[in-house]
Amino acid sequence: MFAVHSGVTDDREVDVHDIVGIGFGPANLALSIAIEEHNAAAGTALRACFFERQPEFAWHPGMLLDGSTMQIAFPKDLVTFRNPASSYSFFSYLHAQDRLVDFVNHQTFFPTRLEFQDYLAWAARRVSADVRYDTTVRSVEALRDDDGTARRFVVRTEDGTEVHARNVVLGVGLKARIPEWATESARCFHNHRFLFHLEEMPAPTHQRFVVVGAGQSAAEVVQYLHGHYPQAEVHNVFNRFGYSPADDSPYANRIFDPETVGELYDAPAGERERLFDLHRSTNYSVVDPALIETLYATEYRERVAGRRRLFMRRASAVTSVVEDTAGIAVQVRNALDGRIDTLKCDAVVLATGFAPAPLGPLLGDLAPSAPVPPVARDYRLATPDDVTAGIYLQGGTEKTHGLTSSLLSNAAVRAGEILTSVLERQLFDPPVRQVDVGELGRVPDQHTYATSEAR
Repeated sequence: MFAVHSGVTDDREVDVHDIVGIGFGPANLALSIAIEEHNAAAGTALRACFFERQPEFAWHPGMLLDGSTMQIAFPKDLVTFRNPASSYSFFSYLHAQDRLVDFVNHQTFFPTRLEFQDYLAWAARRVSADVRYDTTVRSVEALRDDDGTARRFVVRTEDGTEVHARNVVLGVGLKARIPEWATESARCFHNHRFLFHLEEMPAPTHQRFVVVGAGQSAAEVVQYLHGHYPQAEVHNVFNRFGYSPADDSPYANRIFDPETVGELYDAPAGERERLFDLHRSTNYSVVDPALIETLYATEYRERVAGRRRLFMRRASAVTSVVEDTAGIAVQVRNALDGRIDTLKCDAVVLATGFAPAPLGPLLGDLAPSAPVPPVARDYRLATPDDVTAGIYLQGGTEKTHGLTSSLLSNAAVRAGEILTSVLERQLFDPPVRQVDVGELGRVPDQHTYATSEAR
């Protein structure tokens, strides 16, 4: 069963959008640009609006650390792989900021995270999209016509707004993973709002920090704390023996190619999972080799000087934390010898990663119950046969579409594919077949992607 709303749904009586996007991060920003460019080229008016709970566009503002750089090359921007001639490319942004020549002279493919955030915000300001900031969506419900078919949804927001849509595109992002032993507070917090939490944190008294995790974010936070608190110790706790370097070699990077999405989707589930395991070092719990070298050199210099501030607590885990008004006591157990140390700290930073945001609170009974969402090649979520309106996922499809599910690498091409699917279904609208999780890798494509817009 699924949530429905009955009533007259004649297009002449109700204002209906072709697409409603929930969330306006880079994924749906890329979609809004694709819609604008399609409308300009086709002379049509595909109607779309987007809801974003933040008061303005922002992309990981809590991790815009000094000097931190992107881990993907700048041509993997909002548009270039879909439309290299787009005026929304990173190159176009540089030209508009009068920095194109300077950037080229810099001879890098990897801009700072601060500059890329500025590029994204520049694109968000330029695009002629109906974006409703500071608005939280409460629910998406199927709207049933008199013949029993749900051809659209009603999207309801917390402020009571209702919008009807033939298609909903979910770009709701990720949810922070919080360890069971942790209770979020002013002294214990996830890294995704790191800079904001530092501003809110009580003044340091113990001059000691604990950072939990061994990925890129953890290493960047360690470096930041070590540099900005010159009297403080920084302890990095992780369950491996040391940082693992990110594999950004050319052949391994092909796991992020647009064409790879289709190859992985069509592959047997077992083979797809095997390749994911083999190439996790391209993205998960890994650190840029240059940053590894920098931190190691820092630790070594401290050993030589005889004053230690940087500590790598390898093969270890936090077993408990106790917080009071003066600080937070962290118990760290070394798995090699079983020794437990208690560190009196000013703060614990949880660089413990993310998980796909749950769809149940938003979609209700329309949300998939299986651990792996049943999604077609065009990112359309499977629904009952009598729901012909489309739900598309911008994220949460790693198990079916590959490692680019929540990354910028494929945002431009994915936006084009979703738009192509929506346009094709306006002419021919077969239902998405409900499938078992075990056969996800063998679901035939619902559409072909032959146009340059989709590629």
